[in-house]
Amino acid sequence: MTEDSTDSGELSELSGSSGWGRPTVAVAGAEFGWGSSGKLSAVIAALRERAPKPPRFVGLASSLGRPLLTEHGIDRWYDVPPGDHRAVAEVVRAERVSAGLVVLEGPAAMALESAGVPTVFVDSLPFLWTEGDRSALPLETSVYCAQRCVGLPPECRGLLASVHRLRWVEAVVAGATTAHPRAGRGGPFRRALLNLGGLGSPHLADWTRYPRVVVPAALAALEASGAREVHVAGNLPSGLVRELLPGPESGLRVTAGPLPHRAFLDRLADCDVLLTSPGLTTLLEAGALAVPAVCLPPQNLSQIFNARFHAHAVGAAVRVPWPAEVLSEESVLADRSAGEDATLRGIYESIAKAAAQPARVRPALSRAVLGALGHAARGAGWTGLTDAVGTGGAAQVAGHVLTLLHQPRLERTPL
Repeated sequence: MTEDSTDSGELSELSGSSGWGRPTVAVAGAEFGWGSSGKLSAVIAALRERAPKPPRFVGLASSLGRPLLTEHGIDRWYDVPPGDHRAVAEVVRAERVSAGLVVLEGPAAMALESAGVPTVFVDSLPFLWTEGDRSALPLETSVYCAQRCVGLPPECRGLLASVHRLRWVEAVVAGATTAHPRAGRGGPFRRALLNLGGLGSPHLADWTRYPRVVVPAALAALEASGAREVHVAGNLPSGLVRELLPGPESGLRVTAGPLPHRAFLDRLADCDVLLTSPGLTTLLEAGALAVPAVCLPPQNLSQIFNARFHAHAVGAAVRVPWPAEVLSEESVLADRSAGEDATLRGIYESIAKAAAQPARVRPALSRAVLGALGHAARGAGWTGLTDAVGTGGAAQVAGHVLTLLHQPRLERTPL
């Protein structure tokens, strides 16, 4: 176990002087894109607003999403494998952790519970799971918050029925309101935000393949549509940015770089249109702000569902699938009984093949993105997704964490 500000020899002394008048909450998110960190950000902000005595926070792993949480003042981050019960128990002891808050990282929730820490687990993708995922989900955690969704496929219902303390919550988004004057607006789109999210997954060998295919195609479509400014948000290395962005002869002014969560929301609120890989948190944040949103091709399994939910909810053809020769979404959805990991391997192989022949794939993608931008420019019900699932989830999850913090600390039987 390592942590980012001291070595373990200094841990006990420093922890003892950290100010124990406040309870400590351990937080963790899945090392899979930035959606978990966006949700952690929203819930932590709600906790700071609602708690009579705001808790202090320590983080477990979540290295991919740490830049999004810098504004929240996490006291320490520990580089512990989320499923390492002994290492997590050491953090719990040293930091006197009173409660856990975990988004989508089942092993971390189970390790905290095993160490005697009552934990709130946030499942923002309850529609995704099958029996093949059962062992990875903390079905017996103290509170299992499933985020409301547009639809539940039959293959996930039995699994959710076995959750011991299931609580349905609204969408977990930050500072959201659906009462917005731009609710049905269309084009023209002059300022765009092109969002890739956190390009990472534990099972993805080369996460640059997706942007190598998609970014040039999307930028070409934006320029053809009449856009003048675009910011590319995501954790792209600077060398790759220089390779993918258009040259000086382009009429499109392009900037690029990752954005902390609040800065991302500010940029989102100020743009005319969002083009995004279809992460659910980003689509919900756009819906809460009534920003026109076009879904780029999916990077993974959940994004297939997310893009379909979004297009259906807003009532417009603003979803860009992969060309049929790259990936058949219907085939993917028809055979996923072995669980998410097995399905992801097939999706990643398809994207790798597309990246190996960009000259064939990019023109078709660019035409499809341009078509989706045309549909978006005619206007749509951009708050449709958040209208369906609500936006109060951050406060609801925070309420469950506060309830656990105020409960007497009892001896717990390890899971």
